[in-house]
Amino acid sequence: MPIRDLSAGPRVLLKRLRELMAEPLDPQERLDRIVSQIASNMVAEVCSAYVLRSDGVLELYATEGLNKEAVHLSQLQMGQGLVGTIAASAQPLNLSDAQAHPAFRYLPETGEEIYHSFLGVPILRAGRTLGVLVVQNKASRNYREDEVEALETTAMVIAEMIATGDLKKITAPGLELDLTRAVTIQGNGYNEGIGLGHVVLHEHRIVVTNLLNEDSEKEIIRLAEALGSLRISIDDMLSRRDVAQEGEHREVLETYRMFAHDQGWVRRMEEAIHNGLTAEAAVEKVQSDTKARMMRMTDSYLRERMHDFDDLANRLLRQLTGYSGRSMDELPSDSIVLARAMGAAELLDYPRANLRGLVLEDGAVTSHVVIVARAMGIPVVGQAVGLVALAENGDAIIIDGDDGQVHVRPMPDLQNAYEEKVRLRAKRQEQFRALRSVESLTRDGRHISLNMNAGLLVDLPQLAESGAQGIGLFRTELQFMIASTMPKLEEQEAFYRSVIKQAAGRPVTFRTLDIGGDKVVSYFRAQEEENPALGWRAIRLALDRPGLLRTQLRALLKASAGAELRMMIPMVTEVSEIRAVRDLLQKEVQYLSKFGHTLPRKLQFGAMLEVPALMWQLDELMAEVDFVSVGSNDLFQFSMAADRGNARVSERFDILGKPFLRMLRDIARAGERNRTLVTLCGEMAGKPLSAMALIGVGFRSVSMAATSIGPVKAMLLGLDAGQLEAEMNAALDDIRSHEPIRELLLKFAEANNIPL
Repeated sequence: MPIRDLSAGPRVLLKRLRELMAEPLDPQERLDRIVSQIASNMVAEVCSAYVLRSDGVLELYATEGLNKEAVHLSQLQMGQGLVGTIAASAQPLNLSDAQAHPAFRYLPETGEEIYHSFLGVPILRAGRTLGVLVVQNKASRNYREDEVEALETTAMVIAEMIATGDLKKITAPGLELDLTRAVTIQGNGYNEGIGLGHVVLHEHRIVVTNLLNEDSEKEIIRLAEALGSLRISIDDMLSRRDVAQEGEHREVLETYRMFAHDQGWVRRMEEAIHNGLTAEAAVEKVQSDTKARMMRMTDSYLRERMHDFDDLANRLLRQLTGYSGRSMDELPSDSIVLARAMGAAELLDYPRANLRGLVLEDGAVTSHVVIVARAMGIPVVGQAVGLVALAENGDAIIIDGDDGQVHVRPMPDLQNAYEEKVRLRAKRQEQFRALRSVESLTRDGRHISLNMNAGLLVDLPQLAESGAQGIGLFRTELQFMIASTMPKLEEQEAFYRSVIKQAAGRPVTFRTLDIGGDKVVSYFRAQEEENPALGWRAIRLALDRPGLLRTQLRALLKASAGAELRMMIPMVTEVSEIRAVRDLLQKEVQYLSKFGHTLPRKLQFGAMLEVPALMWQLDELMAEVDFVSVGSNDLFQFSMAADRGNARVSERFDILGKPFLRMLRDIARAGERNRTLVTLCGEMAGKPLSAMALIGVGFRSVSMAATSIGPVKAMLLGLDAGQLEAEMNAALDDIRSHEPIRELLLKFAEANNIPL
């Protein structure tokens, strides 16, 4: 039986559904009446609603046309059958012969074998699938585009019913959270620092209840006015002093402003209004459709953009509904914001004076909201999966951006311990600030060069604040990871020039592009690898794409005109790779000289030692470079065959064990033998005890997080490096002694009153 013209169908149907929602019915009866009304309005012989339960099962919860006894009996897994396929893909299926589709699964209890045509749409809310709505007819036919649109619009009503009405308990049967017990979640620290305060759950969504418009033109005008107000509010927000300075966070926010003017976004909302929705419902529909599409993408940049579009839609809904949201005047003075995900601009809605930290269930160190948080100087923990559901507004909370832990409703002893830790930290920071201008000399007069790691412009103010001598590792790949397209030569040059300018004469060591492996850029397609850490990444990728490398080399040379350029190559395995890069570098020098460009006054060319194979090429390597920088994180995991991301093995071997320290000593001695500077960057450089071990095996230059420089300097000022070196050499050479080097170091520090 064909479906009639639906040009007015959605309006009539939505009106009837709204009346049904207002009637005093129990949940089952209401849903039964809804599917019956849909079938009647669309002249469909079948209409069925499947609800996604918390265990991942799609259950037939109501039907008009199928066997009523199948209700609460018929079940499908996500991805199983046509209904499961729709739920998994969050995309409609429009079939003239459903049984011919390879995903078709026959459920004998339903009696659906007599129906051929099939139209199913996902029931979506905030981009998440809550179920599937299906209509069927006996006659074979393809449903028209306006019919698909009508069913999608109707599914919005059921989505709200499932999520906010009595049916909510069906989607999560028996799920009762204990919101009084203490909870600790291990996430990832994205910005250092400790925050103690109270939970502020990020308001992420406006519930739209008025779906049907009476006058499309009036709704179009309302939308246009709201968009105008939205754009003005974004301009005001971006003029705030704490985000006005130059940096990546500024570029992120300018891109956000650009999205607010996106004509494709506006056009889709206007089309939804012309199809019968209110301006609010149109915004929500486009928001949900966009989010569902983007959530299925593996492209990290597009998934990041999803948060921005989501935020824009929520801001637009607030403009349309007049909802001002939580009064910022009522925020706790010690607010720690919890969110599943956030757009970068959303963080700026919170007064900086009230913010003590940010916790995300999603996110990465290069997420745009994290970059803005770093510019604001607040601790951030990401990947705190499941935390939002375990917390309530006003709960006491502690976040530790140093180790990535989050404690909700902490026990009194833990609260007291962290309060004491914060007091001691503040006291020590005052002491460290007093050491900023003090030369980093050991007690016996050896100079140790203390440098900081960086990768973004927002990191550079810490150069002066920390007292670092320079930047020992500048990760150039971060510029590529936050960009939507490959940075052009001019963009790279401007970025590097800004870094050099802000360093104000302090040396900066640029590491060339280290992408691949776990460092994914959205616009560079690489095949999936079974072991990406040992795969096509860093210099391997760059040498296979010489145009990419030569562009970066040219940008570095031009940005360093008249200054010193220090650059190093990551993931070197064979000395031949160094020679290949040097040849490309020489070609770029010749090219720039030919066209009259000013060259760097001095060029220092180095290599990172991260691959154990270089241990048997040390003299050859040092004959080719001006300096070597040990990447201790990768060198340790590759040497021990222990993935540092695997909790079962990452703590199994001690980085201060004899094998690794002997390896580091061999590298330091090779540097002395070849008169080549050897430095080290990695987590061990930033911990006073392991930094002490590095000095003991011969290192005189290290690079670390900026916040670690104070503690490491305080340690080395009280250290007799010669005495430590003698004791460590004796211990490392003694094959009969089983005393851990870590214990030796702790005893040495205690005996000599060295602060750790």
